[in-house]
Parts: sequence; structure tokens; C-alpha cells
Amino acid sequence: MVKITINEKSLDLAGQADTNLLWAIRDLAGLPGTKFGCGTGLCGSCTVHVDGVAVRSCLATLEEVEGKAVTTIEGLSDDGQHPLQVAWRQLGVPQCGYCQVGQIMQAASLLSENPRPSDSEILESMSGNICRRGCYERIVAAVRLASTGA
Repeated sequence: MVKITINEKSLDLAGQADTNLLWAIRDLAGLPGTKFGCGTGLCGSCTVHVDGVAVRSCLATLEEVEGKAVTTIEGLSDDGQHPLQVAWRQLGVPQCGYCQVGQIMQAASLLSENPRPSDSEILESMSGNICRRGCYERIVAAVRLASTGA
């Protein structure tokens, strides 16, 4: 058993200490929002927050996050009204949508550290998240909208 906090709920998960955080979130905690992409930390689809910092959950283990606060897309907003989620919908950002959870979680980490990033700061922060459909312009516009309202 490993004790972690996911989305402000303390959980005792029946995984081994070396269990991958991604699979613990999806299979043990029953939260399917976090997506499996490449499995090597390169695409960003599995991004979650650990103590407020964006982390690739496919690379983290339960042991590494024990005693820390993990936030998934389900915990970003109770009602789906986080400014990034609103901006994503308003601008119709996703095409296929598969990477969008990771994109939103990476952007949320950026905005928590830098509430008014420039476009170049947005691009730099988001550079590790891959969108197979090339929605990068809309992603930057949505992050800008969420940060400034314009």
C-alpha cells in the first residue's frame, strides 16, 4: 500500500512502490482523464501536477510521489470551468483532442508560476508537449486568453 493524495483526496493505493504513477492514477484510482501517450516522457500527454509542478506521470513512480499532492485533469476544476478549460472550448483548440489533457495541465503549471506569460514564454513552457494535429497556434492563443482574458 502506498499513501498518496490525488485531487485533494488521501488514498491508500494497492500498488507497489515502483508502480508507474500513470497506471496508478488510471487503474488504481479510477481516474481516466490522464492519457498514455509515448510512455517515455517525450510527448506530454500524461502530464499531471505533483505539488503544483508539471510532471510526466509515465516516468514517476508511486514511491516518488508518496506524501505529495497529485492533481489530475479531474482535479483541476470541479466543474470544468478552469480558465484554461474555458479558453480551450471557446477557441475550439483540439482536433483529435488526445494530447489536450497534458497540454492543459502543462499550461496550468505555467500560469501558476507566471500568470501573464508572453507568447515566447508560453511556447517555451509548452515545447515538451506534442500535438499530432499541429494545434500549436490555438494552444498559445488559449493560454494567452486564459491568462489575460483577451
